Amino acid sequence: MENKRVIIATILCFAILVGWQYLAEYMGWIVPQTETQEVQTQTQQETPITEKTPELELKESTPFFAPSEGKMVVVNTPLYTATFHSGGGVLESFTLHNIAETSAPDSPELDMIGKEAKTASPMGLLINGTPSWNKATWKVSTDSLTLSDNEKKTLIFEGNLDGIIITRELTFDATTYLINEKVTYNAEQGKAAIVRVGYTFAGTVYSSSSTYNPMQVIWNDDGSYEHQSDVDTLTEEGIVEKGSLFYTALANNYFLSAIAPESKNGLLKARIQNNVWRIAYEEQPISVNYNSPVSQNVSWWIGPKDNKLLEQAPNELETAIHLGFFGILAKPLLWLLGFFQKFVSNWGIAIILLTVVIKVLFWPLTKKSYKSMEQMKKIAPMMEEVKKKYGNDREALSREMMQLYRTYNINPMSGCLPILVQLPVFIALYNALLNSNHLRHAEFITYLPFTDMLWLADLSVKDPLYITPLIMGATMFLQQWLSPAVGDPTQRKVMLLMPVIFTFMFLNFPAGLVLYWLVNNILSIAQQWWTLRKVR
Repeated sequence: MENKRVIIATILCFAILVGWQYLAEYMGWIVPQTETQEVQTQTQQETPITEKTPELELKESTPFFAPSEGKMVVVNTPLYTATFHSGGGVLESFTLHNIAETSAPDSPELDMIGKEAKTASPMGLLINGTPSWNKATWKVSTDSLTLSDNEKKTLIFEGNLDGIIITRELTFDATTYLINEKVTYNAEQGKAAIVRVGYTFAGTVYSSSSTYNPMQVIWNDDGSYEHQSDVDTLTEEGIVEKGSLFYTALANNYFLSAIAPESKNGLLKARIQNNVWRIAYEEQPISVNYNSPVSQNVSWWIGPKDNKLLEQAPNELETAIHLGFFGILAKPLLWLLGFFQKFVSNWGIAIILLTVVIKVLFWPLTKKSYKSMEQMKKIAPMMEEVKKKYGNDREALSREMMQLYRTYNINPMSGCLPILVQLPVFIALYNALLNSNHLRHAEFITYLPFTDMLWLADLSVKDPLYITPLIMGATMFLQQWLSPAVGDPTQRKVMLLMPVIFTFMFLNFPAGLVLYWLVNNILSIAQQWWTLRKVR
């Protein structure tokens, strides 16, 4: 009975973490994302993310950006190189310095826009549904900007759209991925207008997106984190959200492209179109009159989910690093992981040290659990006798079982409770490791010993040789074998199948997570052997 409770608790833990993904994929509720999604034909009618009326009808056609006369404007900072088109300030590329697209030695730096997405007008302005990048006439303040350490510089685009004068002031900071923008609207003499402004962004699936690292549309609605990653929904219908929107963004576990408006009172539209993820945030309408300029402020974040930098950003952008229900536990675990890495300079070893610390902290509870398992084993024959005698009388059976527990001073829940207490920590650590951008391309053991075969060269993706999940499965089997034999023989045989099931589930887990569970199992085996040896 006790062994069964422990196993059930363990199964619940794993089911919460990963079981839903397999079930959802099997039932067709979600479609796992691949590195590149199927590209639709370019002759297909475009489906917009915004429309020309305040109601934003999704199925009207909004033209993509078509570069015409103009020039490229390059902004170079210590963190990135951004290339804009002078026609409206649309982004052509945004390349992150020292962040590679893949873990291959010759990999280029990651471009947050991508070839397909640059035609979808990232950082473009929609004015009353009209694409200002195609319809307005524009000029720019300079051909290029270069920022040194700690510098801030501003790039200015000025345009005229049917008598509406638009001034975009983009301020870049060499110390962050945040870009602050002030947009000012004025009108030519004799003209006035009601202006509804939409900020747009677009990107392709970020590098290394997968079932465990999905590309998503995320937003913060009055402090509540929301997201949508279903490819079918975003392709066929799109989404519309209205409320107190602190930010809207494209993201995966490691990267973020966000629109953070100062107003926080607008409308989000999002959809996937021709393999391009598109979002738009629309402000409330404003009145624009001659010689009465009106300004709106918005911030853009384009880059990795660096928790230290995001904490300094506006609009609660740090919540884009979503650590789940037990985030309050995940944050100190991430801090401790980073603390260890500073000393050992290897994220794999840091994970091992973190696992050891967690096992030490829970040693008293684990010891109590193993002792309870051993006590339950000793009274197992008496429990079987009671079942045989009172098997048909549930009330009498329950009474006699409780009497048996009292006689031998055993709490039947004492073995299960420690597992349940540890469950929030397990889930928190799972989310912490899954959302730590430091693990992306982090090496542990780069090459398989005595060979030139790449092995654990990237802890954010699966073990390419499947060595660690197989060893993990073996250690789980050993744990089952060492556990006190409680219950009927059929039950014990079924439980011995669990290592096979979990090994299969772990095959495609990120290597960093598998490493944690493997080390955790090894330490648990050592604890179990030591505790039971002392008890006997």
